[in-house]
Amino acid sequence: MKALVWHGKDDVRVDNVKDPELVDPTDVIVRITATAICGSDLHLLDGYQPTMKEGDVLGHEPMGIVEEVGSAVKNLKKGDRVVIPFVIACGTCFFCEKKMYAACEVSNPNGDMMAKVVGHRAAGAFGFSHLLGGFWGGQAEYLRVPYADVGPQKVENDLPDEQVLFLSDIFPTGWMAAENAQIEEGDTVAVWGAGPVGQMAIQSAWMQGAGRVISIDRVPERLALSSGPGKAETINFDEEHVKERLDSMTGGRGPDRCIDAVGCEAHSHGSIDAVLDKVKKELKLGTDRAHVLRESILCCRTGGTVSVPGVYVGMIDKFPFGAAMNKGLTIKTGQTHVQKYTQLLLDKIEAGEIDPSFIISHRAPLTDAPELYKTFRDKQDGCTKVVLKP
Repeated sequence: MKALVWHGKDDVRVDNVKDPELVDPTDVIVRITATAICGSDLHLLDGYQPTMKEGDVLGHEPMGIVEEVGSAVKNLKKGDRVVIPFVIACGTCFFCEKKMYAACEVSNPNGDMMAKVVGHRAAGAFGFSHLLGGFWGGQAEYLRVPYADVGPQKVENDLPDEQVLFLSDIFPTGWMAAENAQIEEGDTVAVWGAGPVGQMAIQSAWMQGAGRVISIDRVPERLALSSGPGKAETINFDEEHVKERLDSMTGGRGPDRCIDAVGCEAHSHGSIDAVLDKVKKELKLGTDRAHVLRESILCCRTGGTVSVPGVYVGMIDKFPFGAAMNKGLTIKTGQTHVQKYTQLLLDKIEAGEIDPSFIISHRAPLTDAPELYKTFRDKQDGCTKVVLKP
């Protein structure tokens, strides 16, 4: 089959690789009909995520048609149309029973490696390094899906792929980001990053009761989505000082809830901490550029909440923990418990409350993926989200 394969930093290619096969009786094989490039994939392209190996197949936002079914699978049959969560979960361990699927203790065969890095085991994930299990991803013609009775969400309607595809990751991620922000009716919510997850966080904040949403970015196409479909106020951080502007918009108090939808590759307009992060990264003295996390802590009102769906991969420094403690902030983060939310959010799509496809700017065959990775990363050609059709 054809698949997008990682060969090293800045080097991804469409190769011919072996077709996936059923390995365990709980597996299914899915023929991929649509898959997307995620902002998290760009951390792989840029070499931020450790434990990648040459030959790894990328992609964690796929959907398609079930082609083969393992002997122990009860909930799926050949021909079923499914969206596949990026998190792989067993469904029966301590955390899965609490619906904390991203903390699954069983699904990651390299869980002991992860425990050495982060302290404990956590779930496996598709197409996202050997730290998360080394599972091949879904930017391919076919995908093996383990624990198939737990992960895939059946789609039993005639909605096009593009309307339901993002149940695989970014819509649940944006929803959980808003949920973690602990939004109360009428709150002001500030969202850093107007990429795909930021857009879903904006939409989710409104649906969870926000009275005001403010989007912070510098890319014109993203800000246009924020103010258009997102109905948010916007701040271009190249043109305005973010904290000063947020204070002026909130009577000096600051936003009630702040969401960092950027993660480890944050940019800023000349701030000292961001410059130091960049220098340390270039000298291989550090990994994550955490300007947005620091800024959101300083901007959030006293007693507020900072929610962090943005991906971080290593150690950060210059962390304003004194500000977080003295302001009494709650900080909530984590990989998304996707399976917890897919049916809830599918219901909202079916009811017409949201059409997530509004973020798509580029549609292309899988063969165009290497070029579009760089187009997306470099924010060229008005690129806001790429959907690939294997």
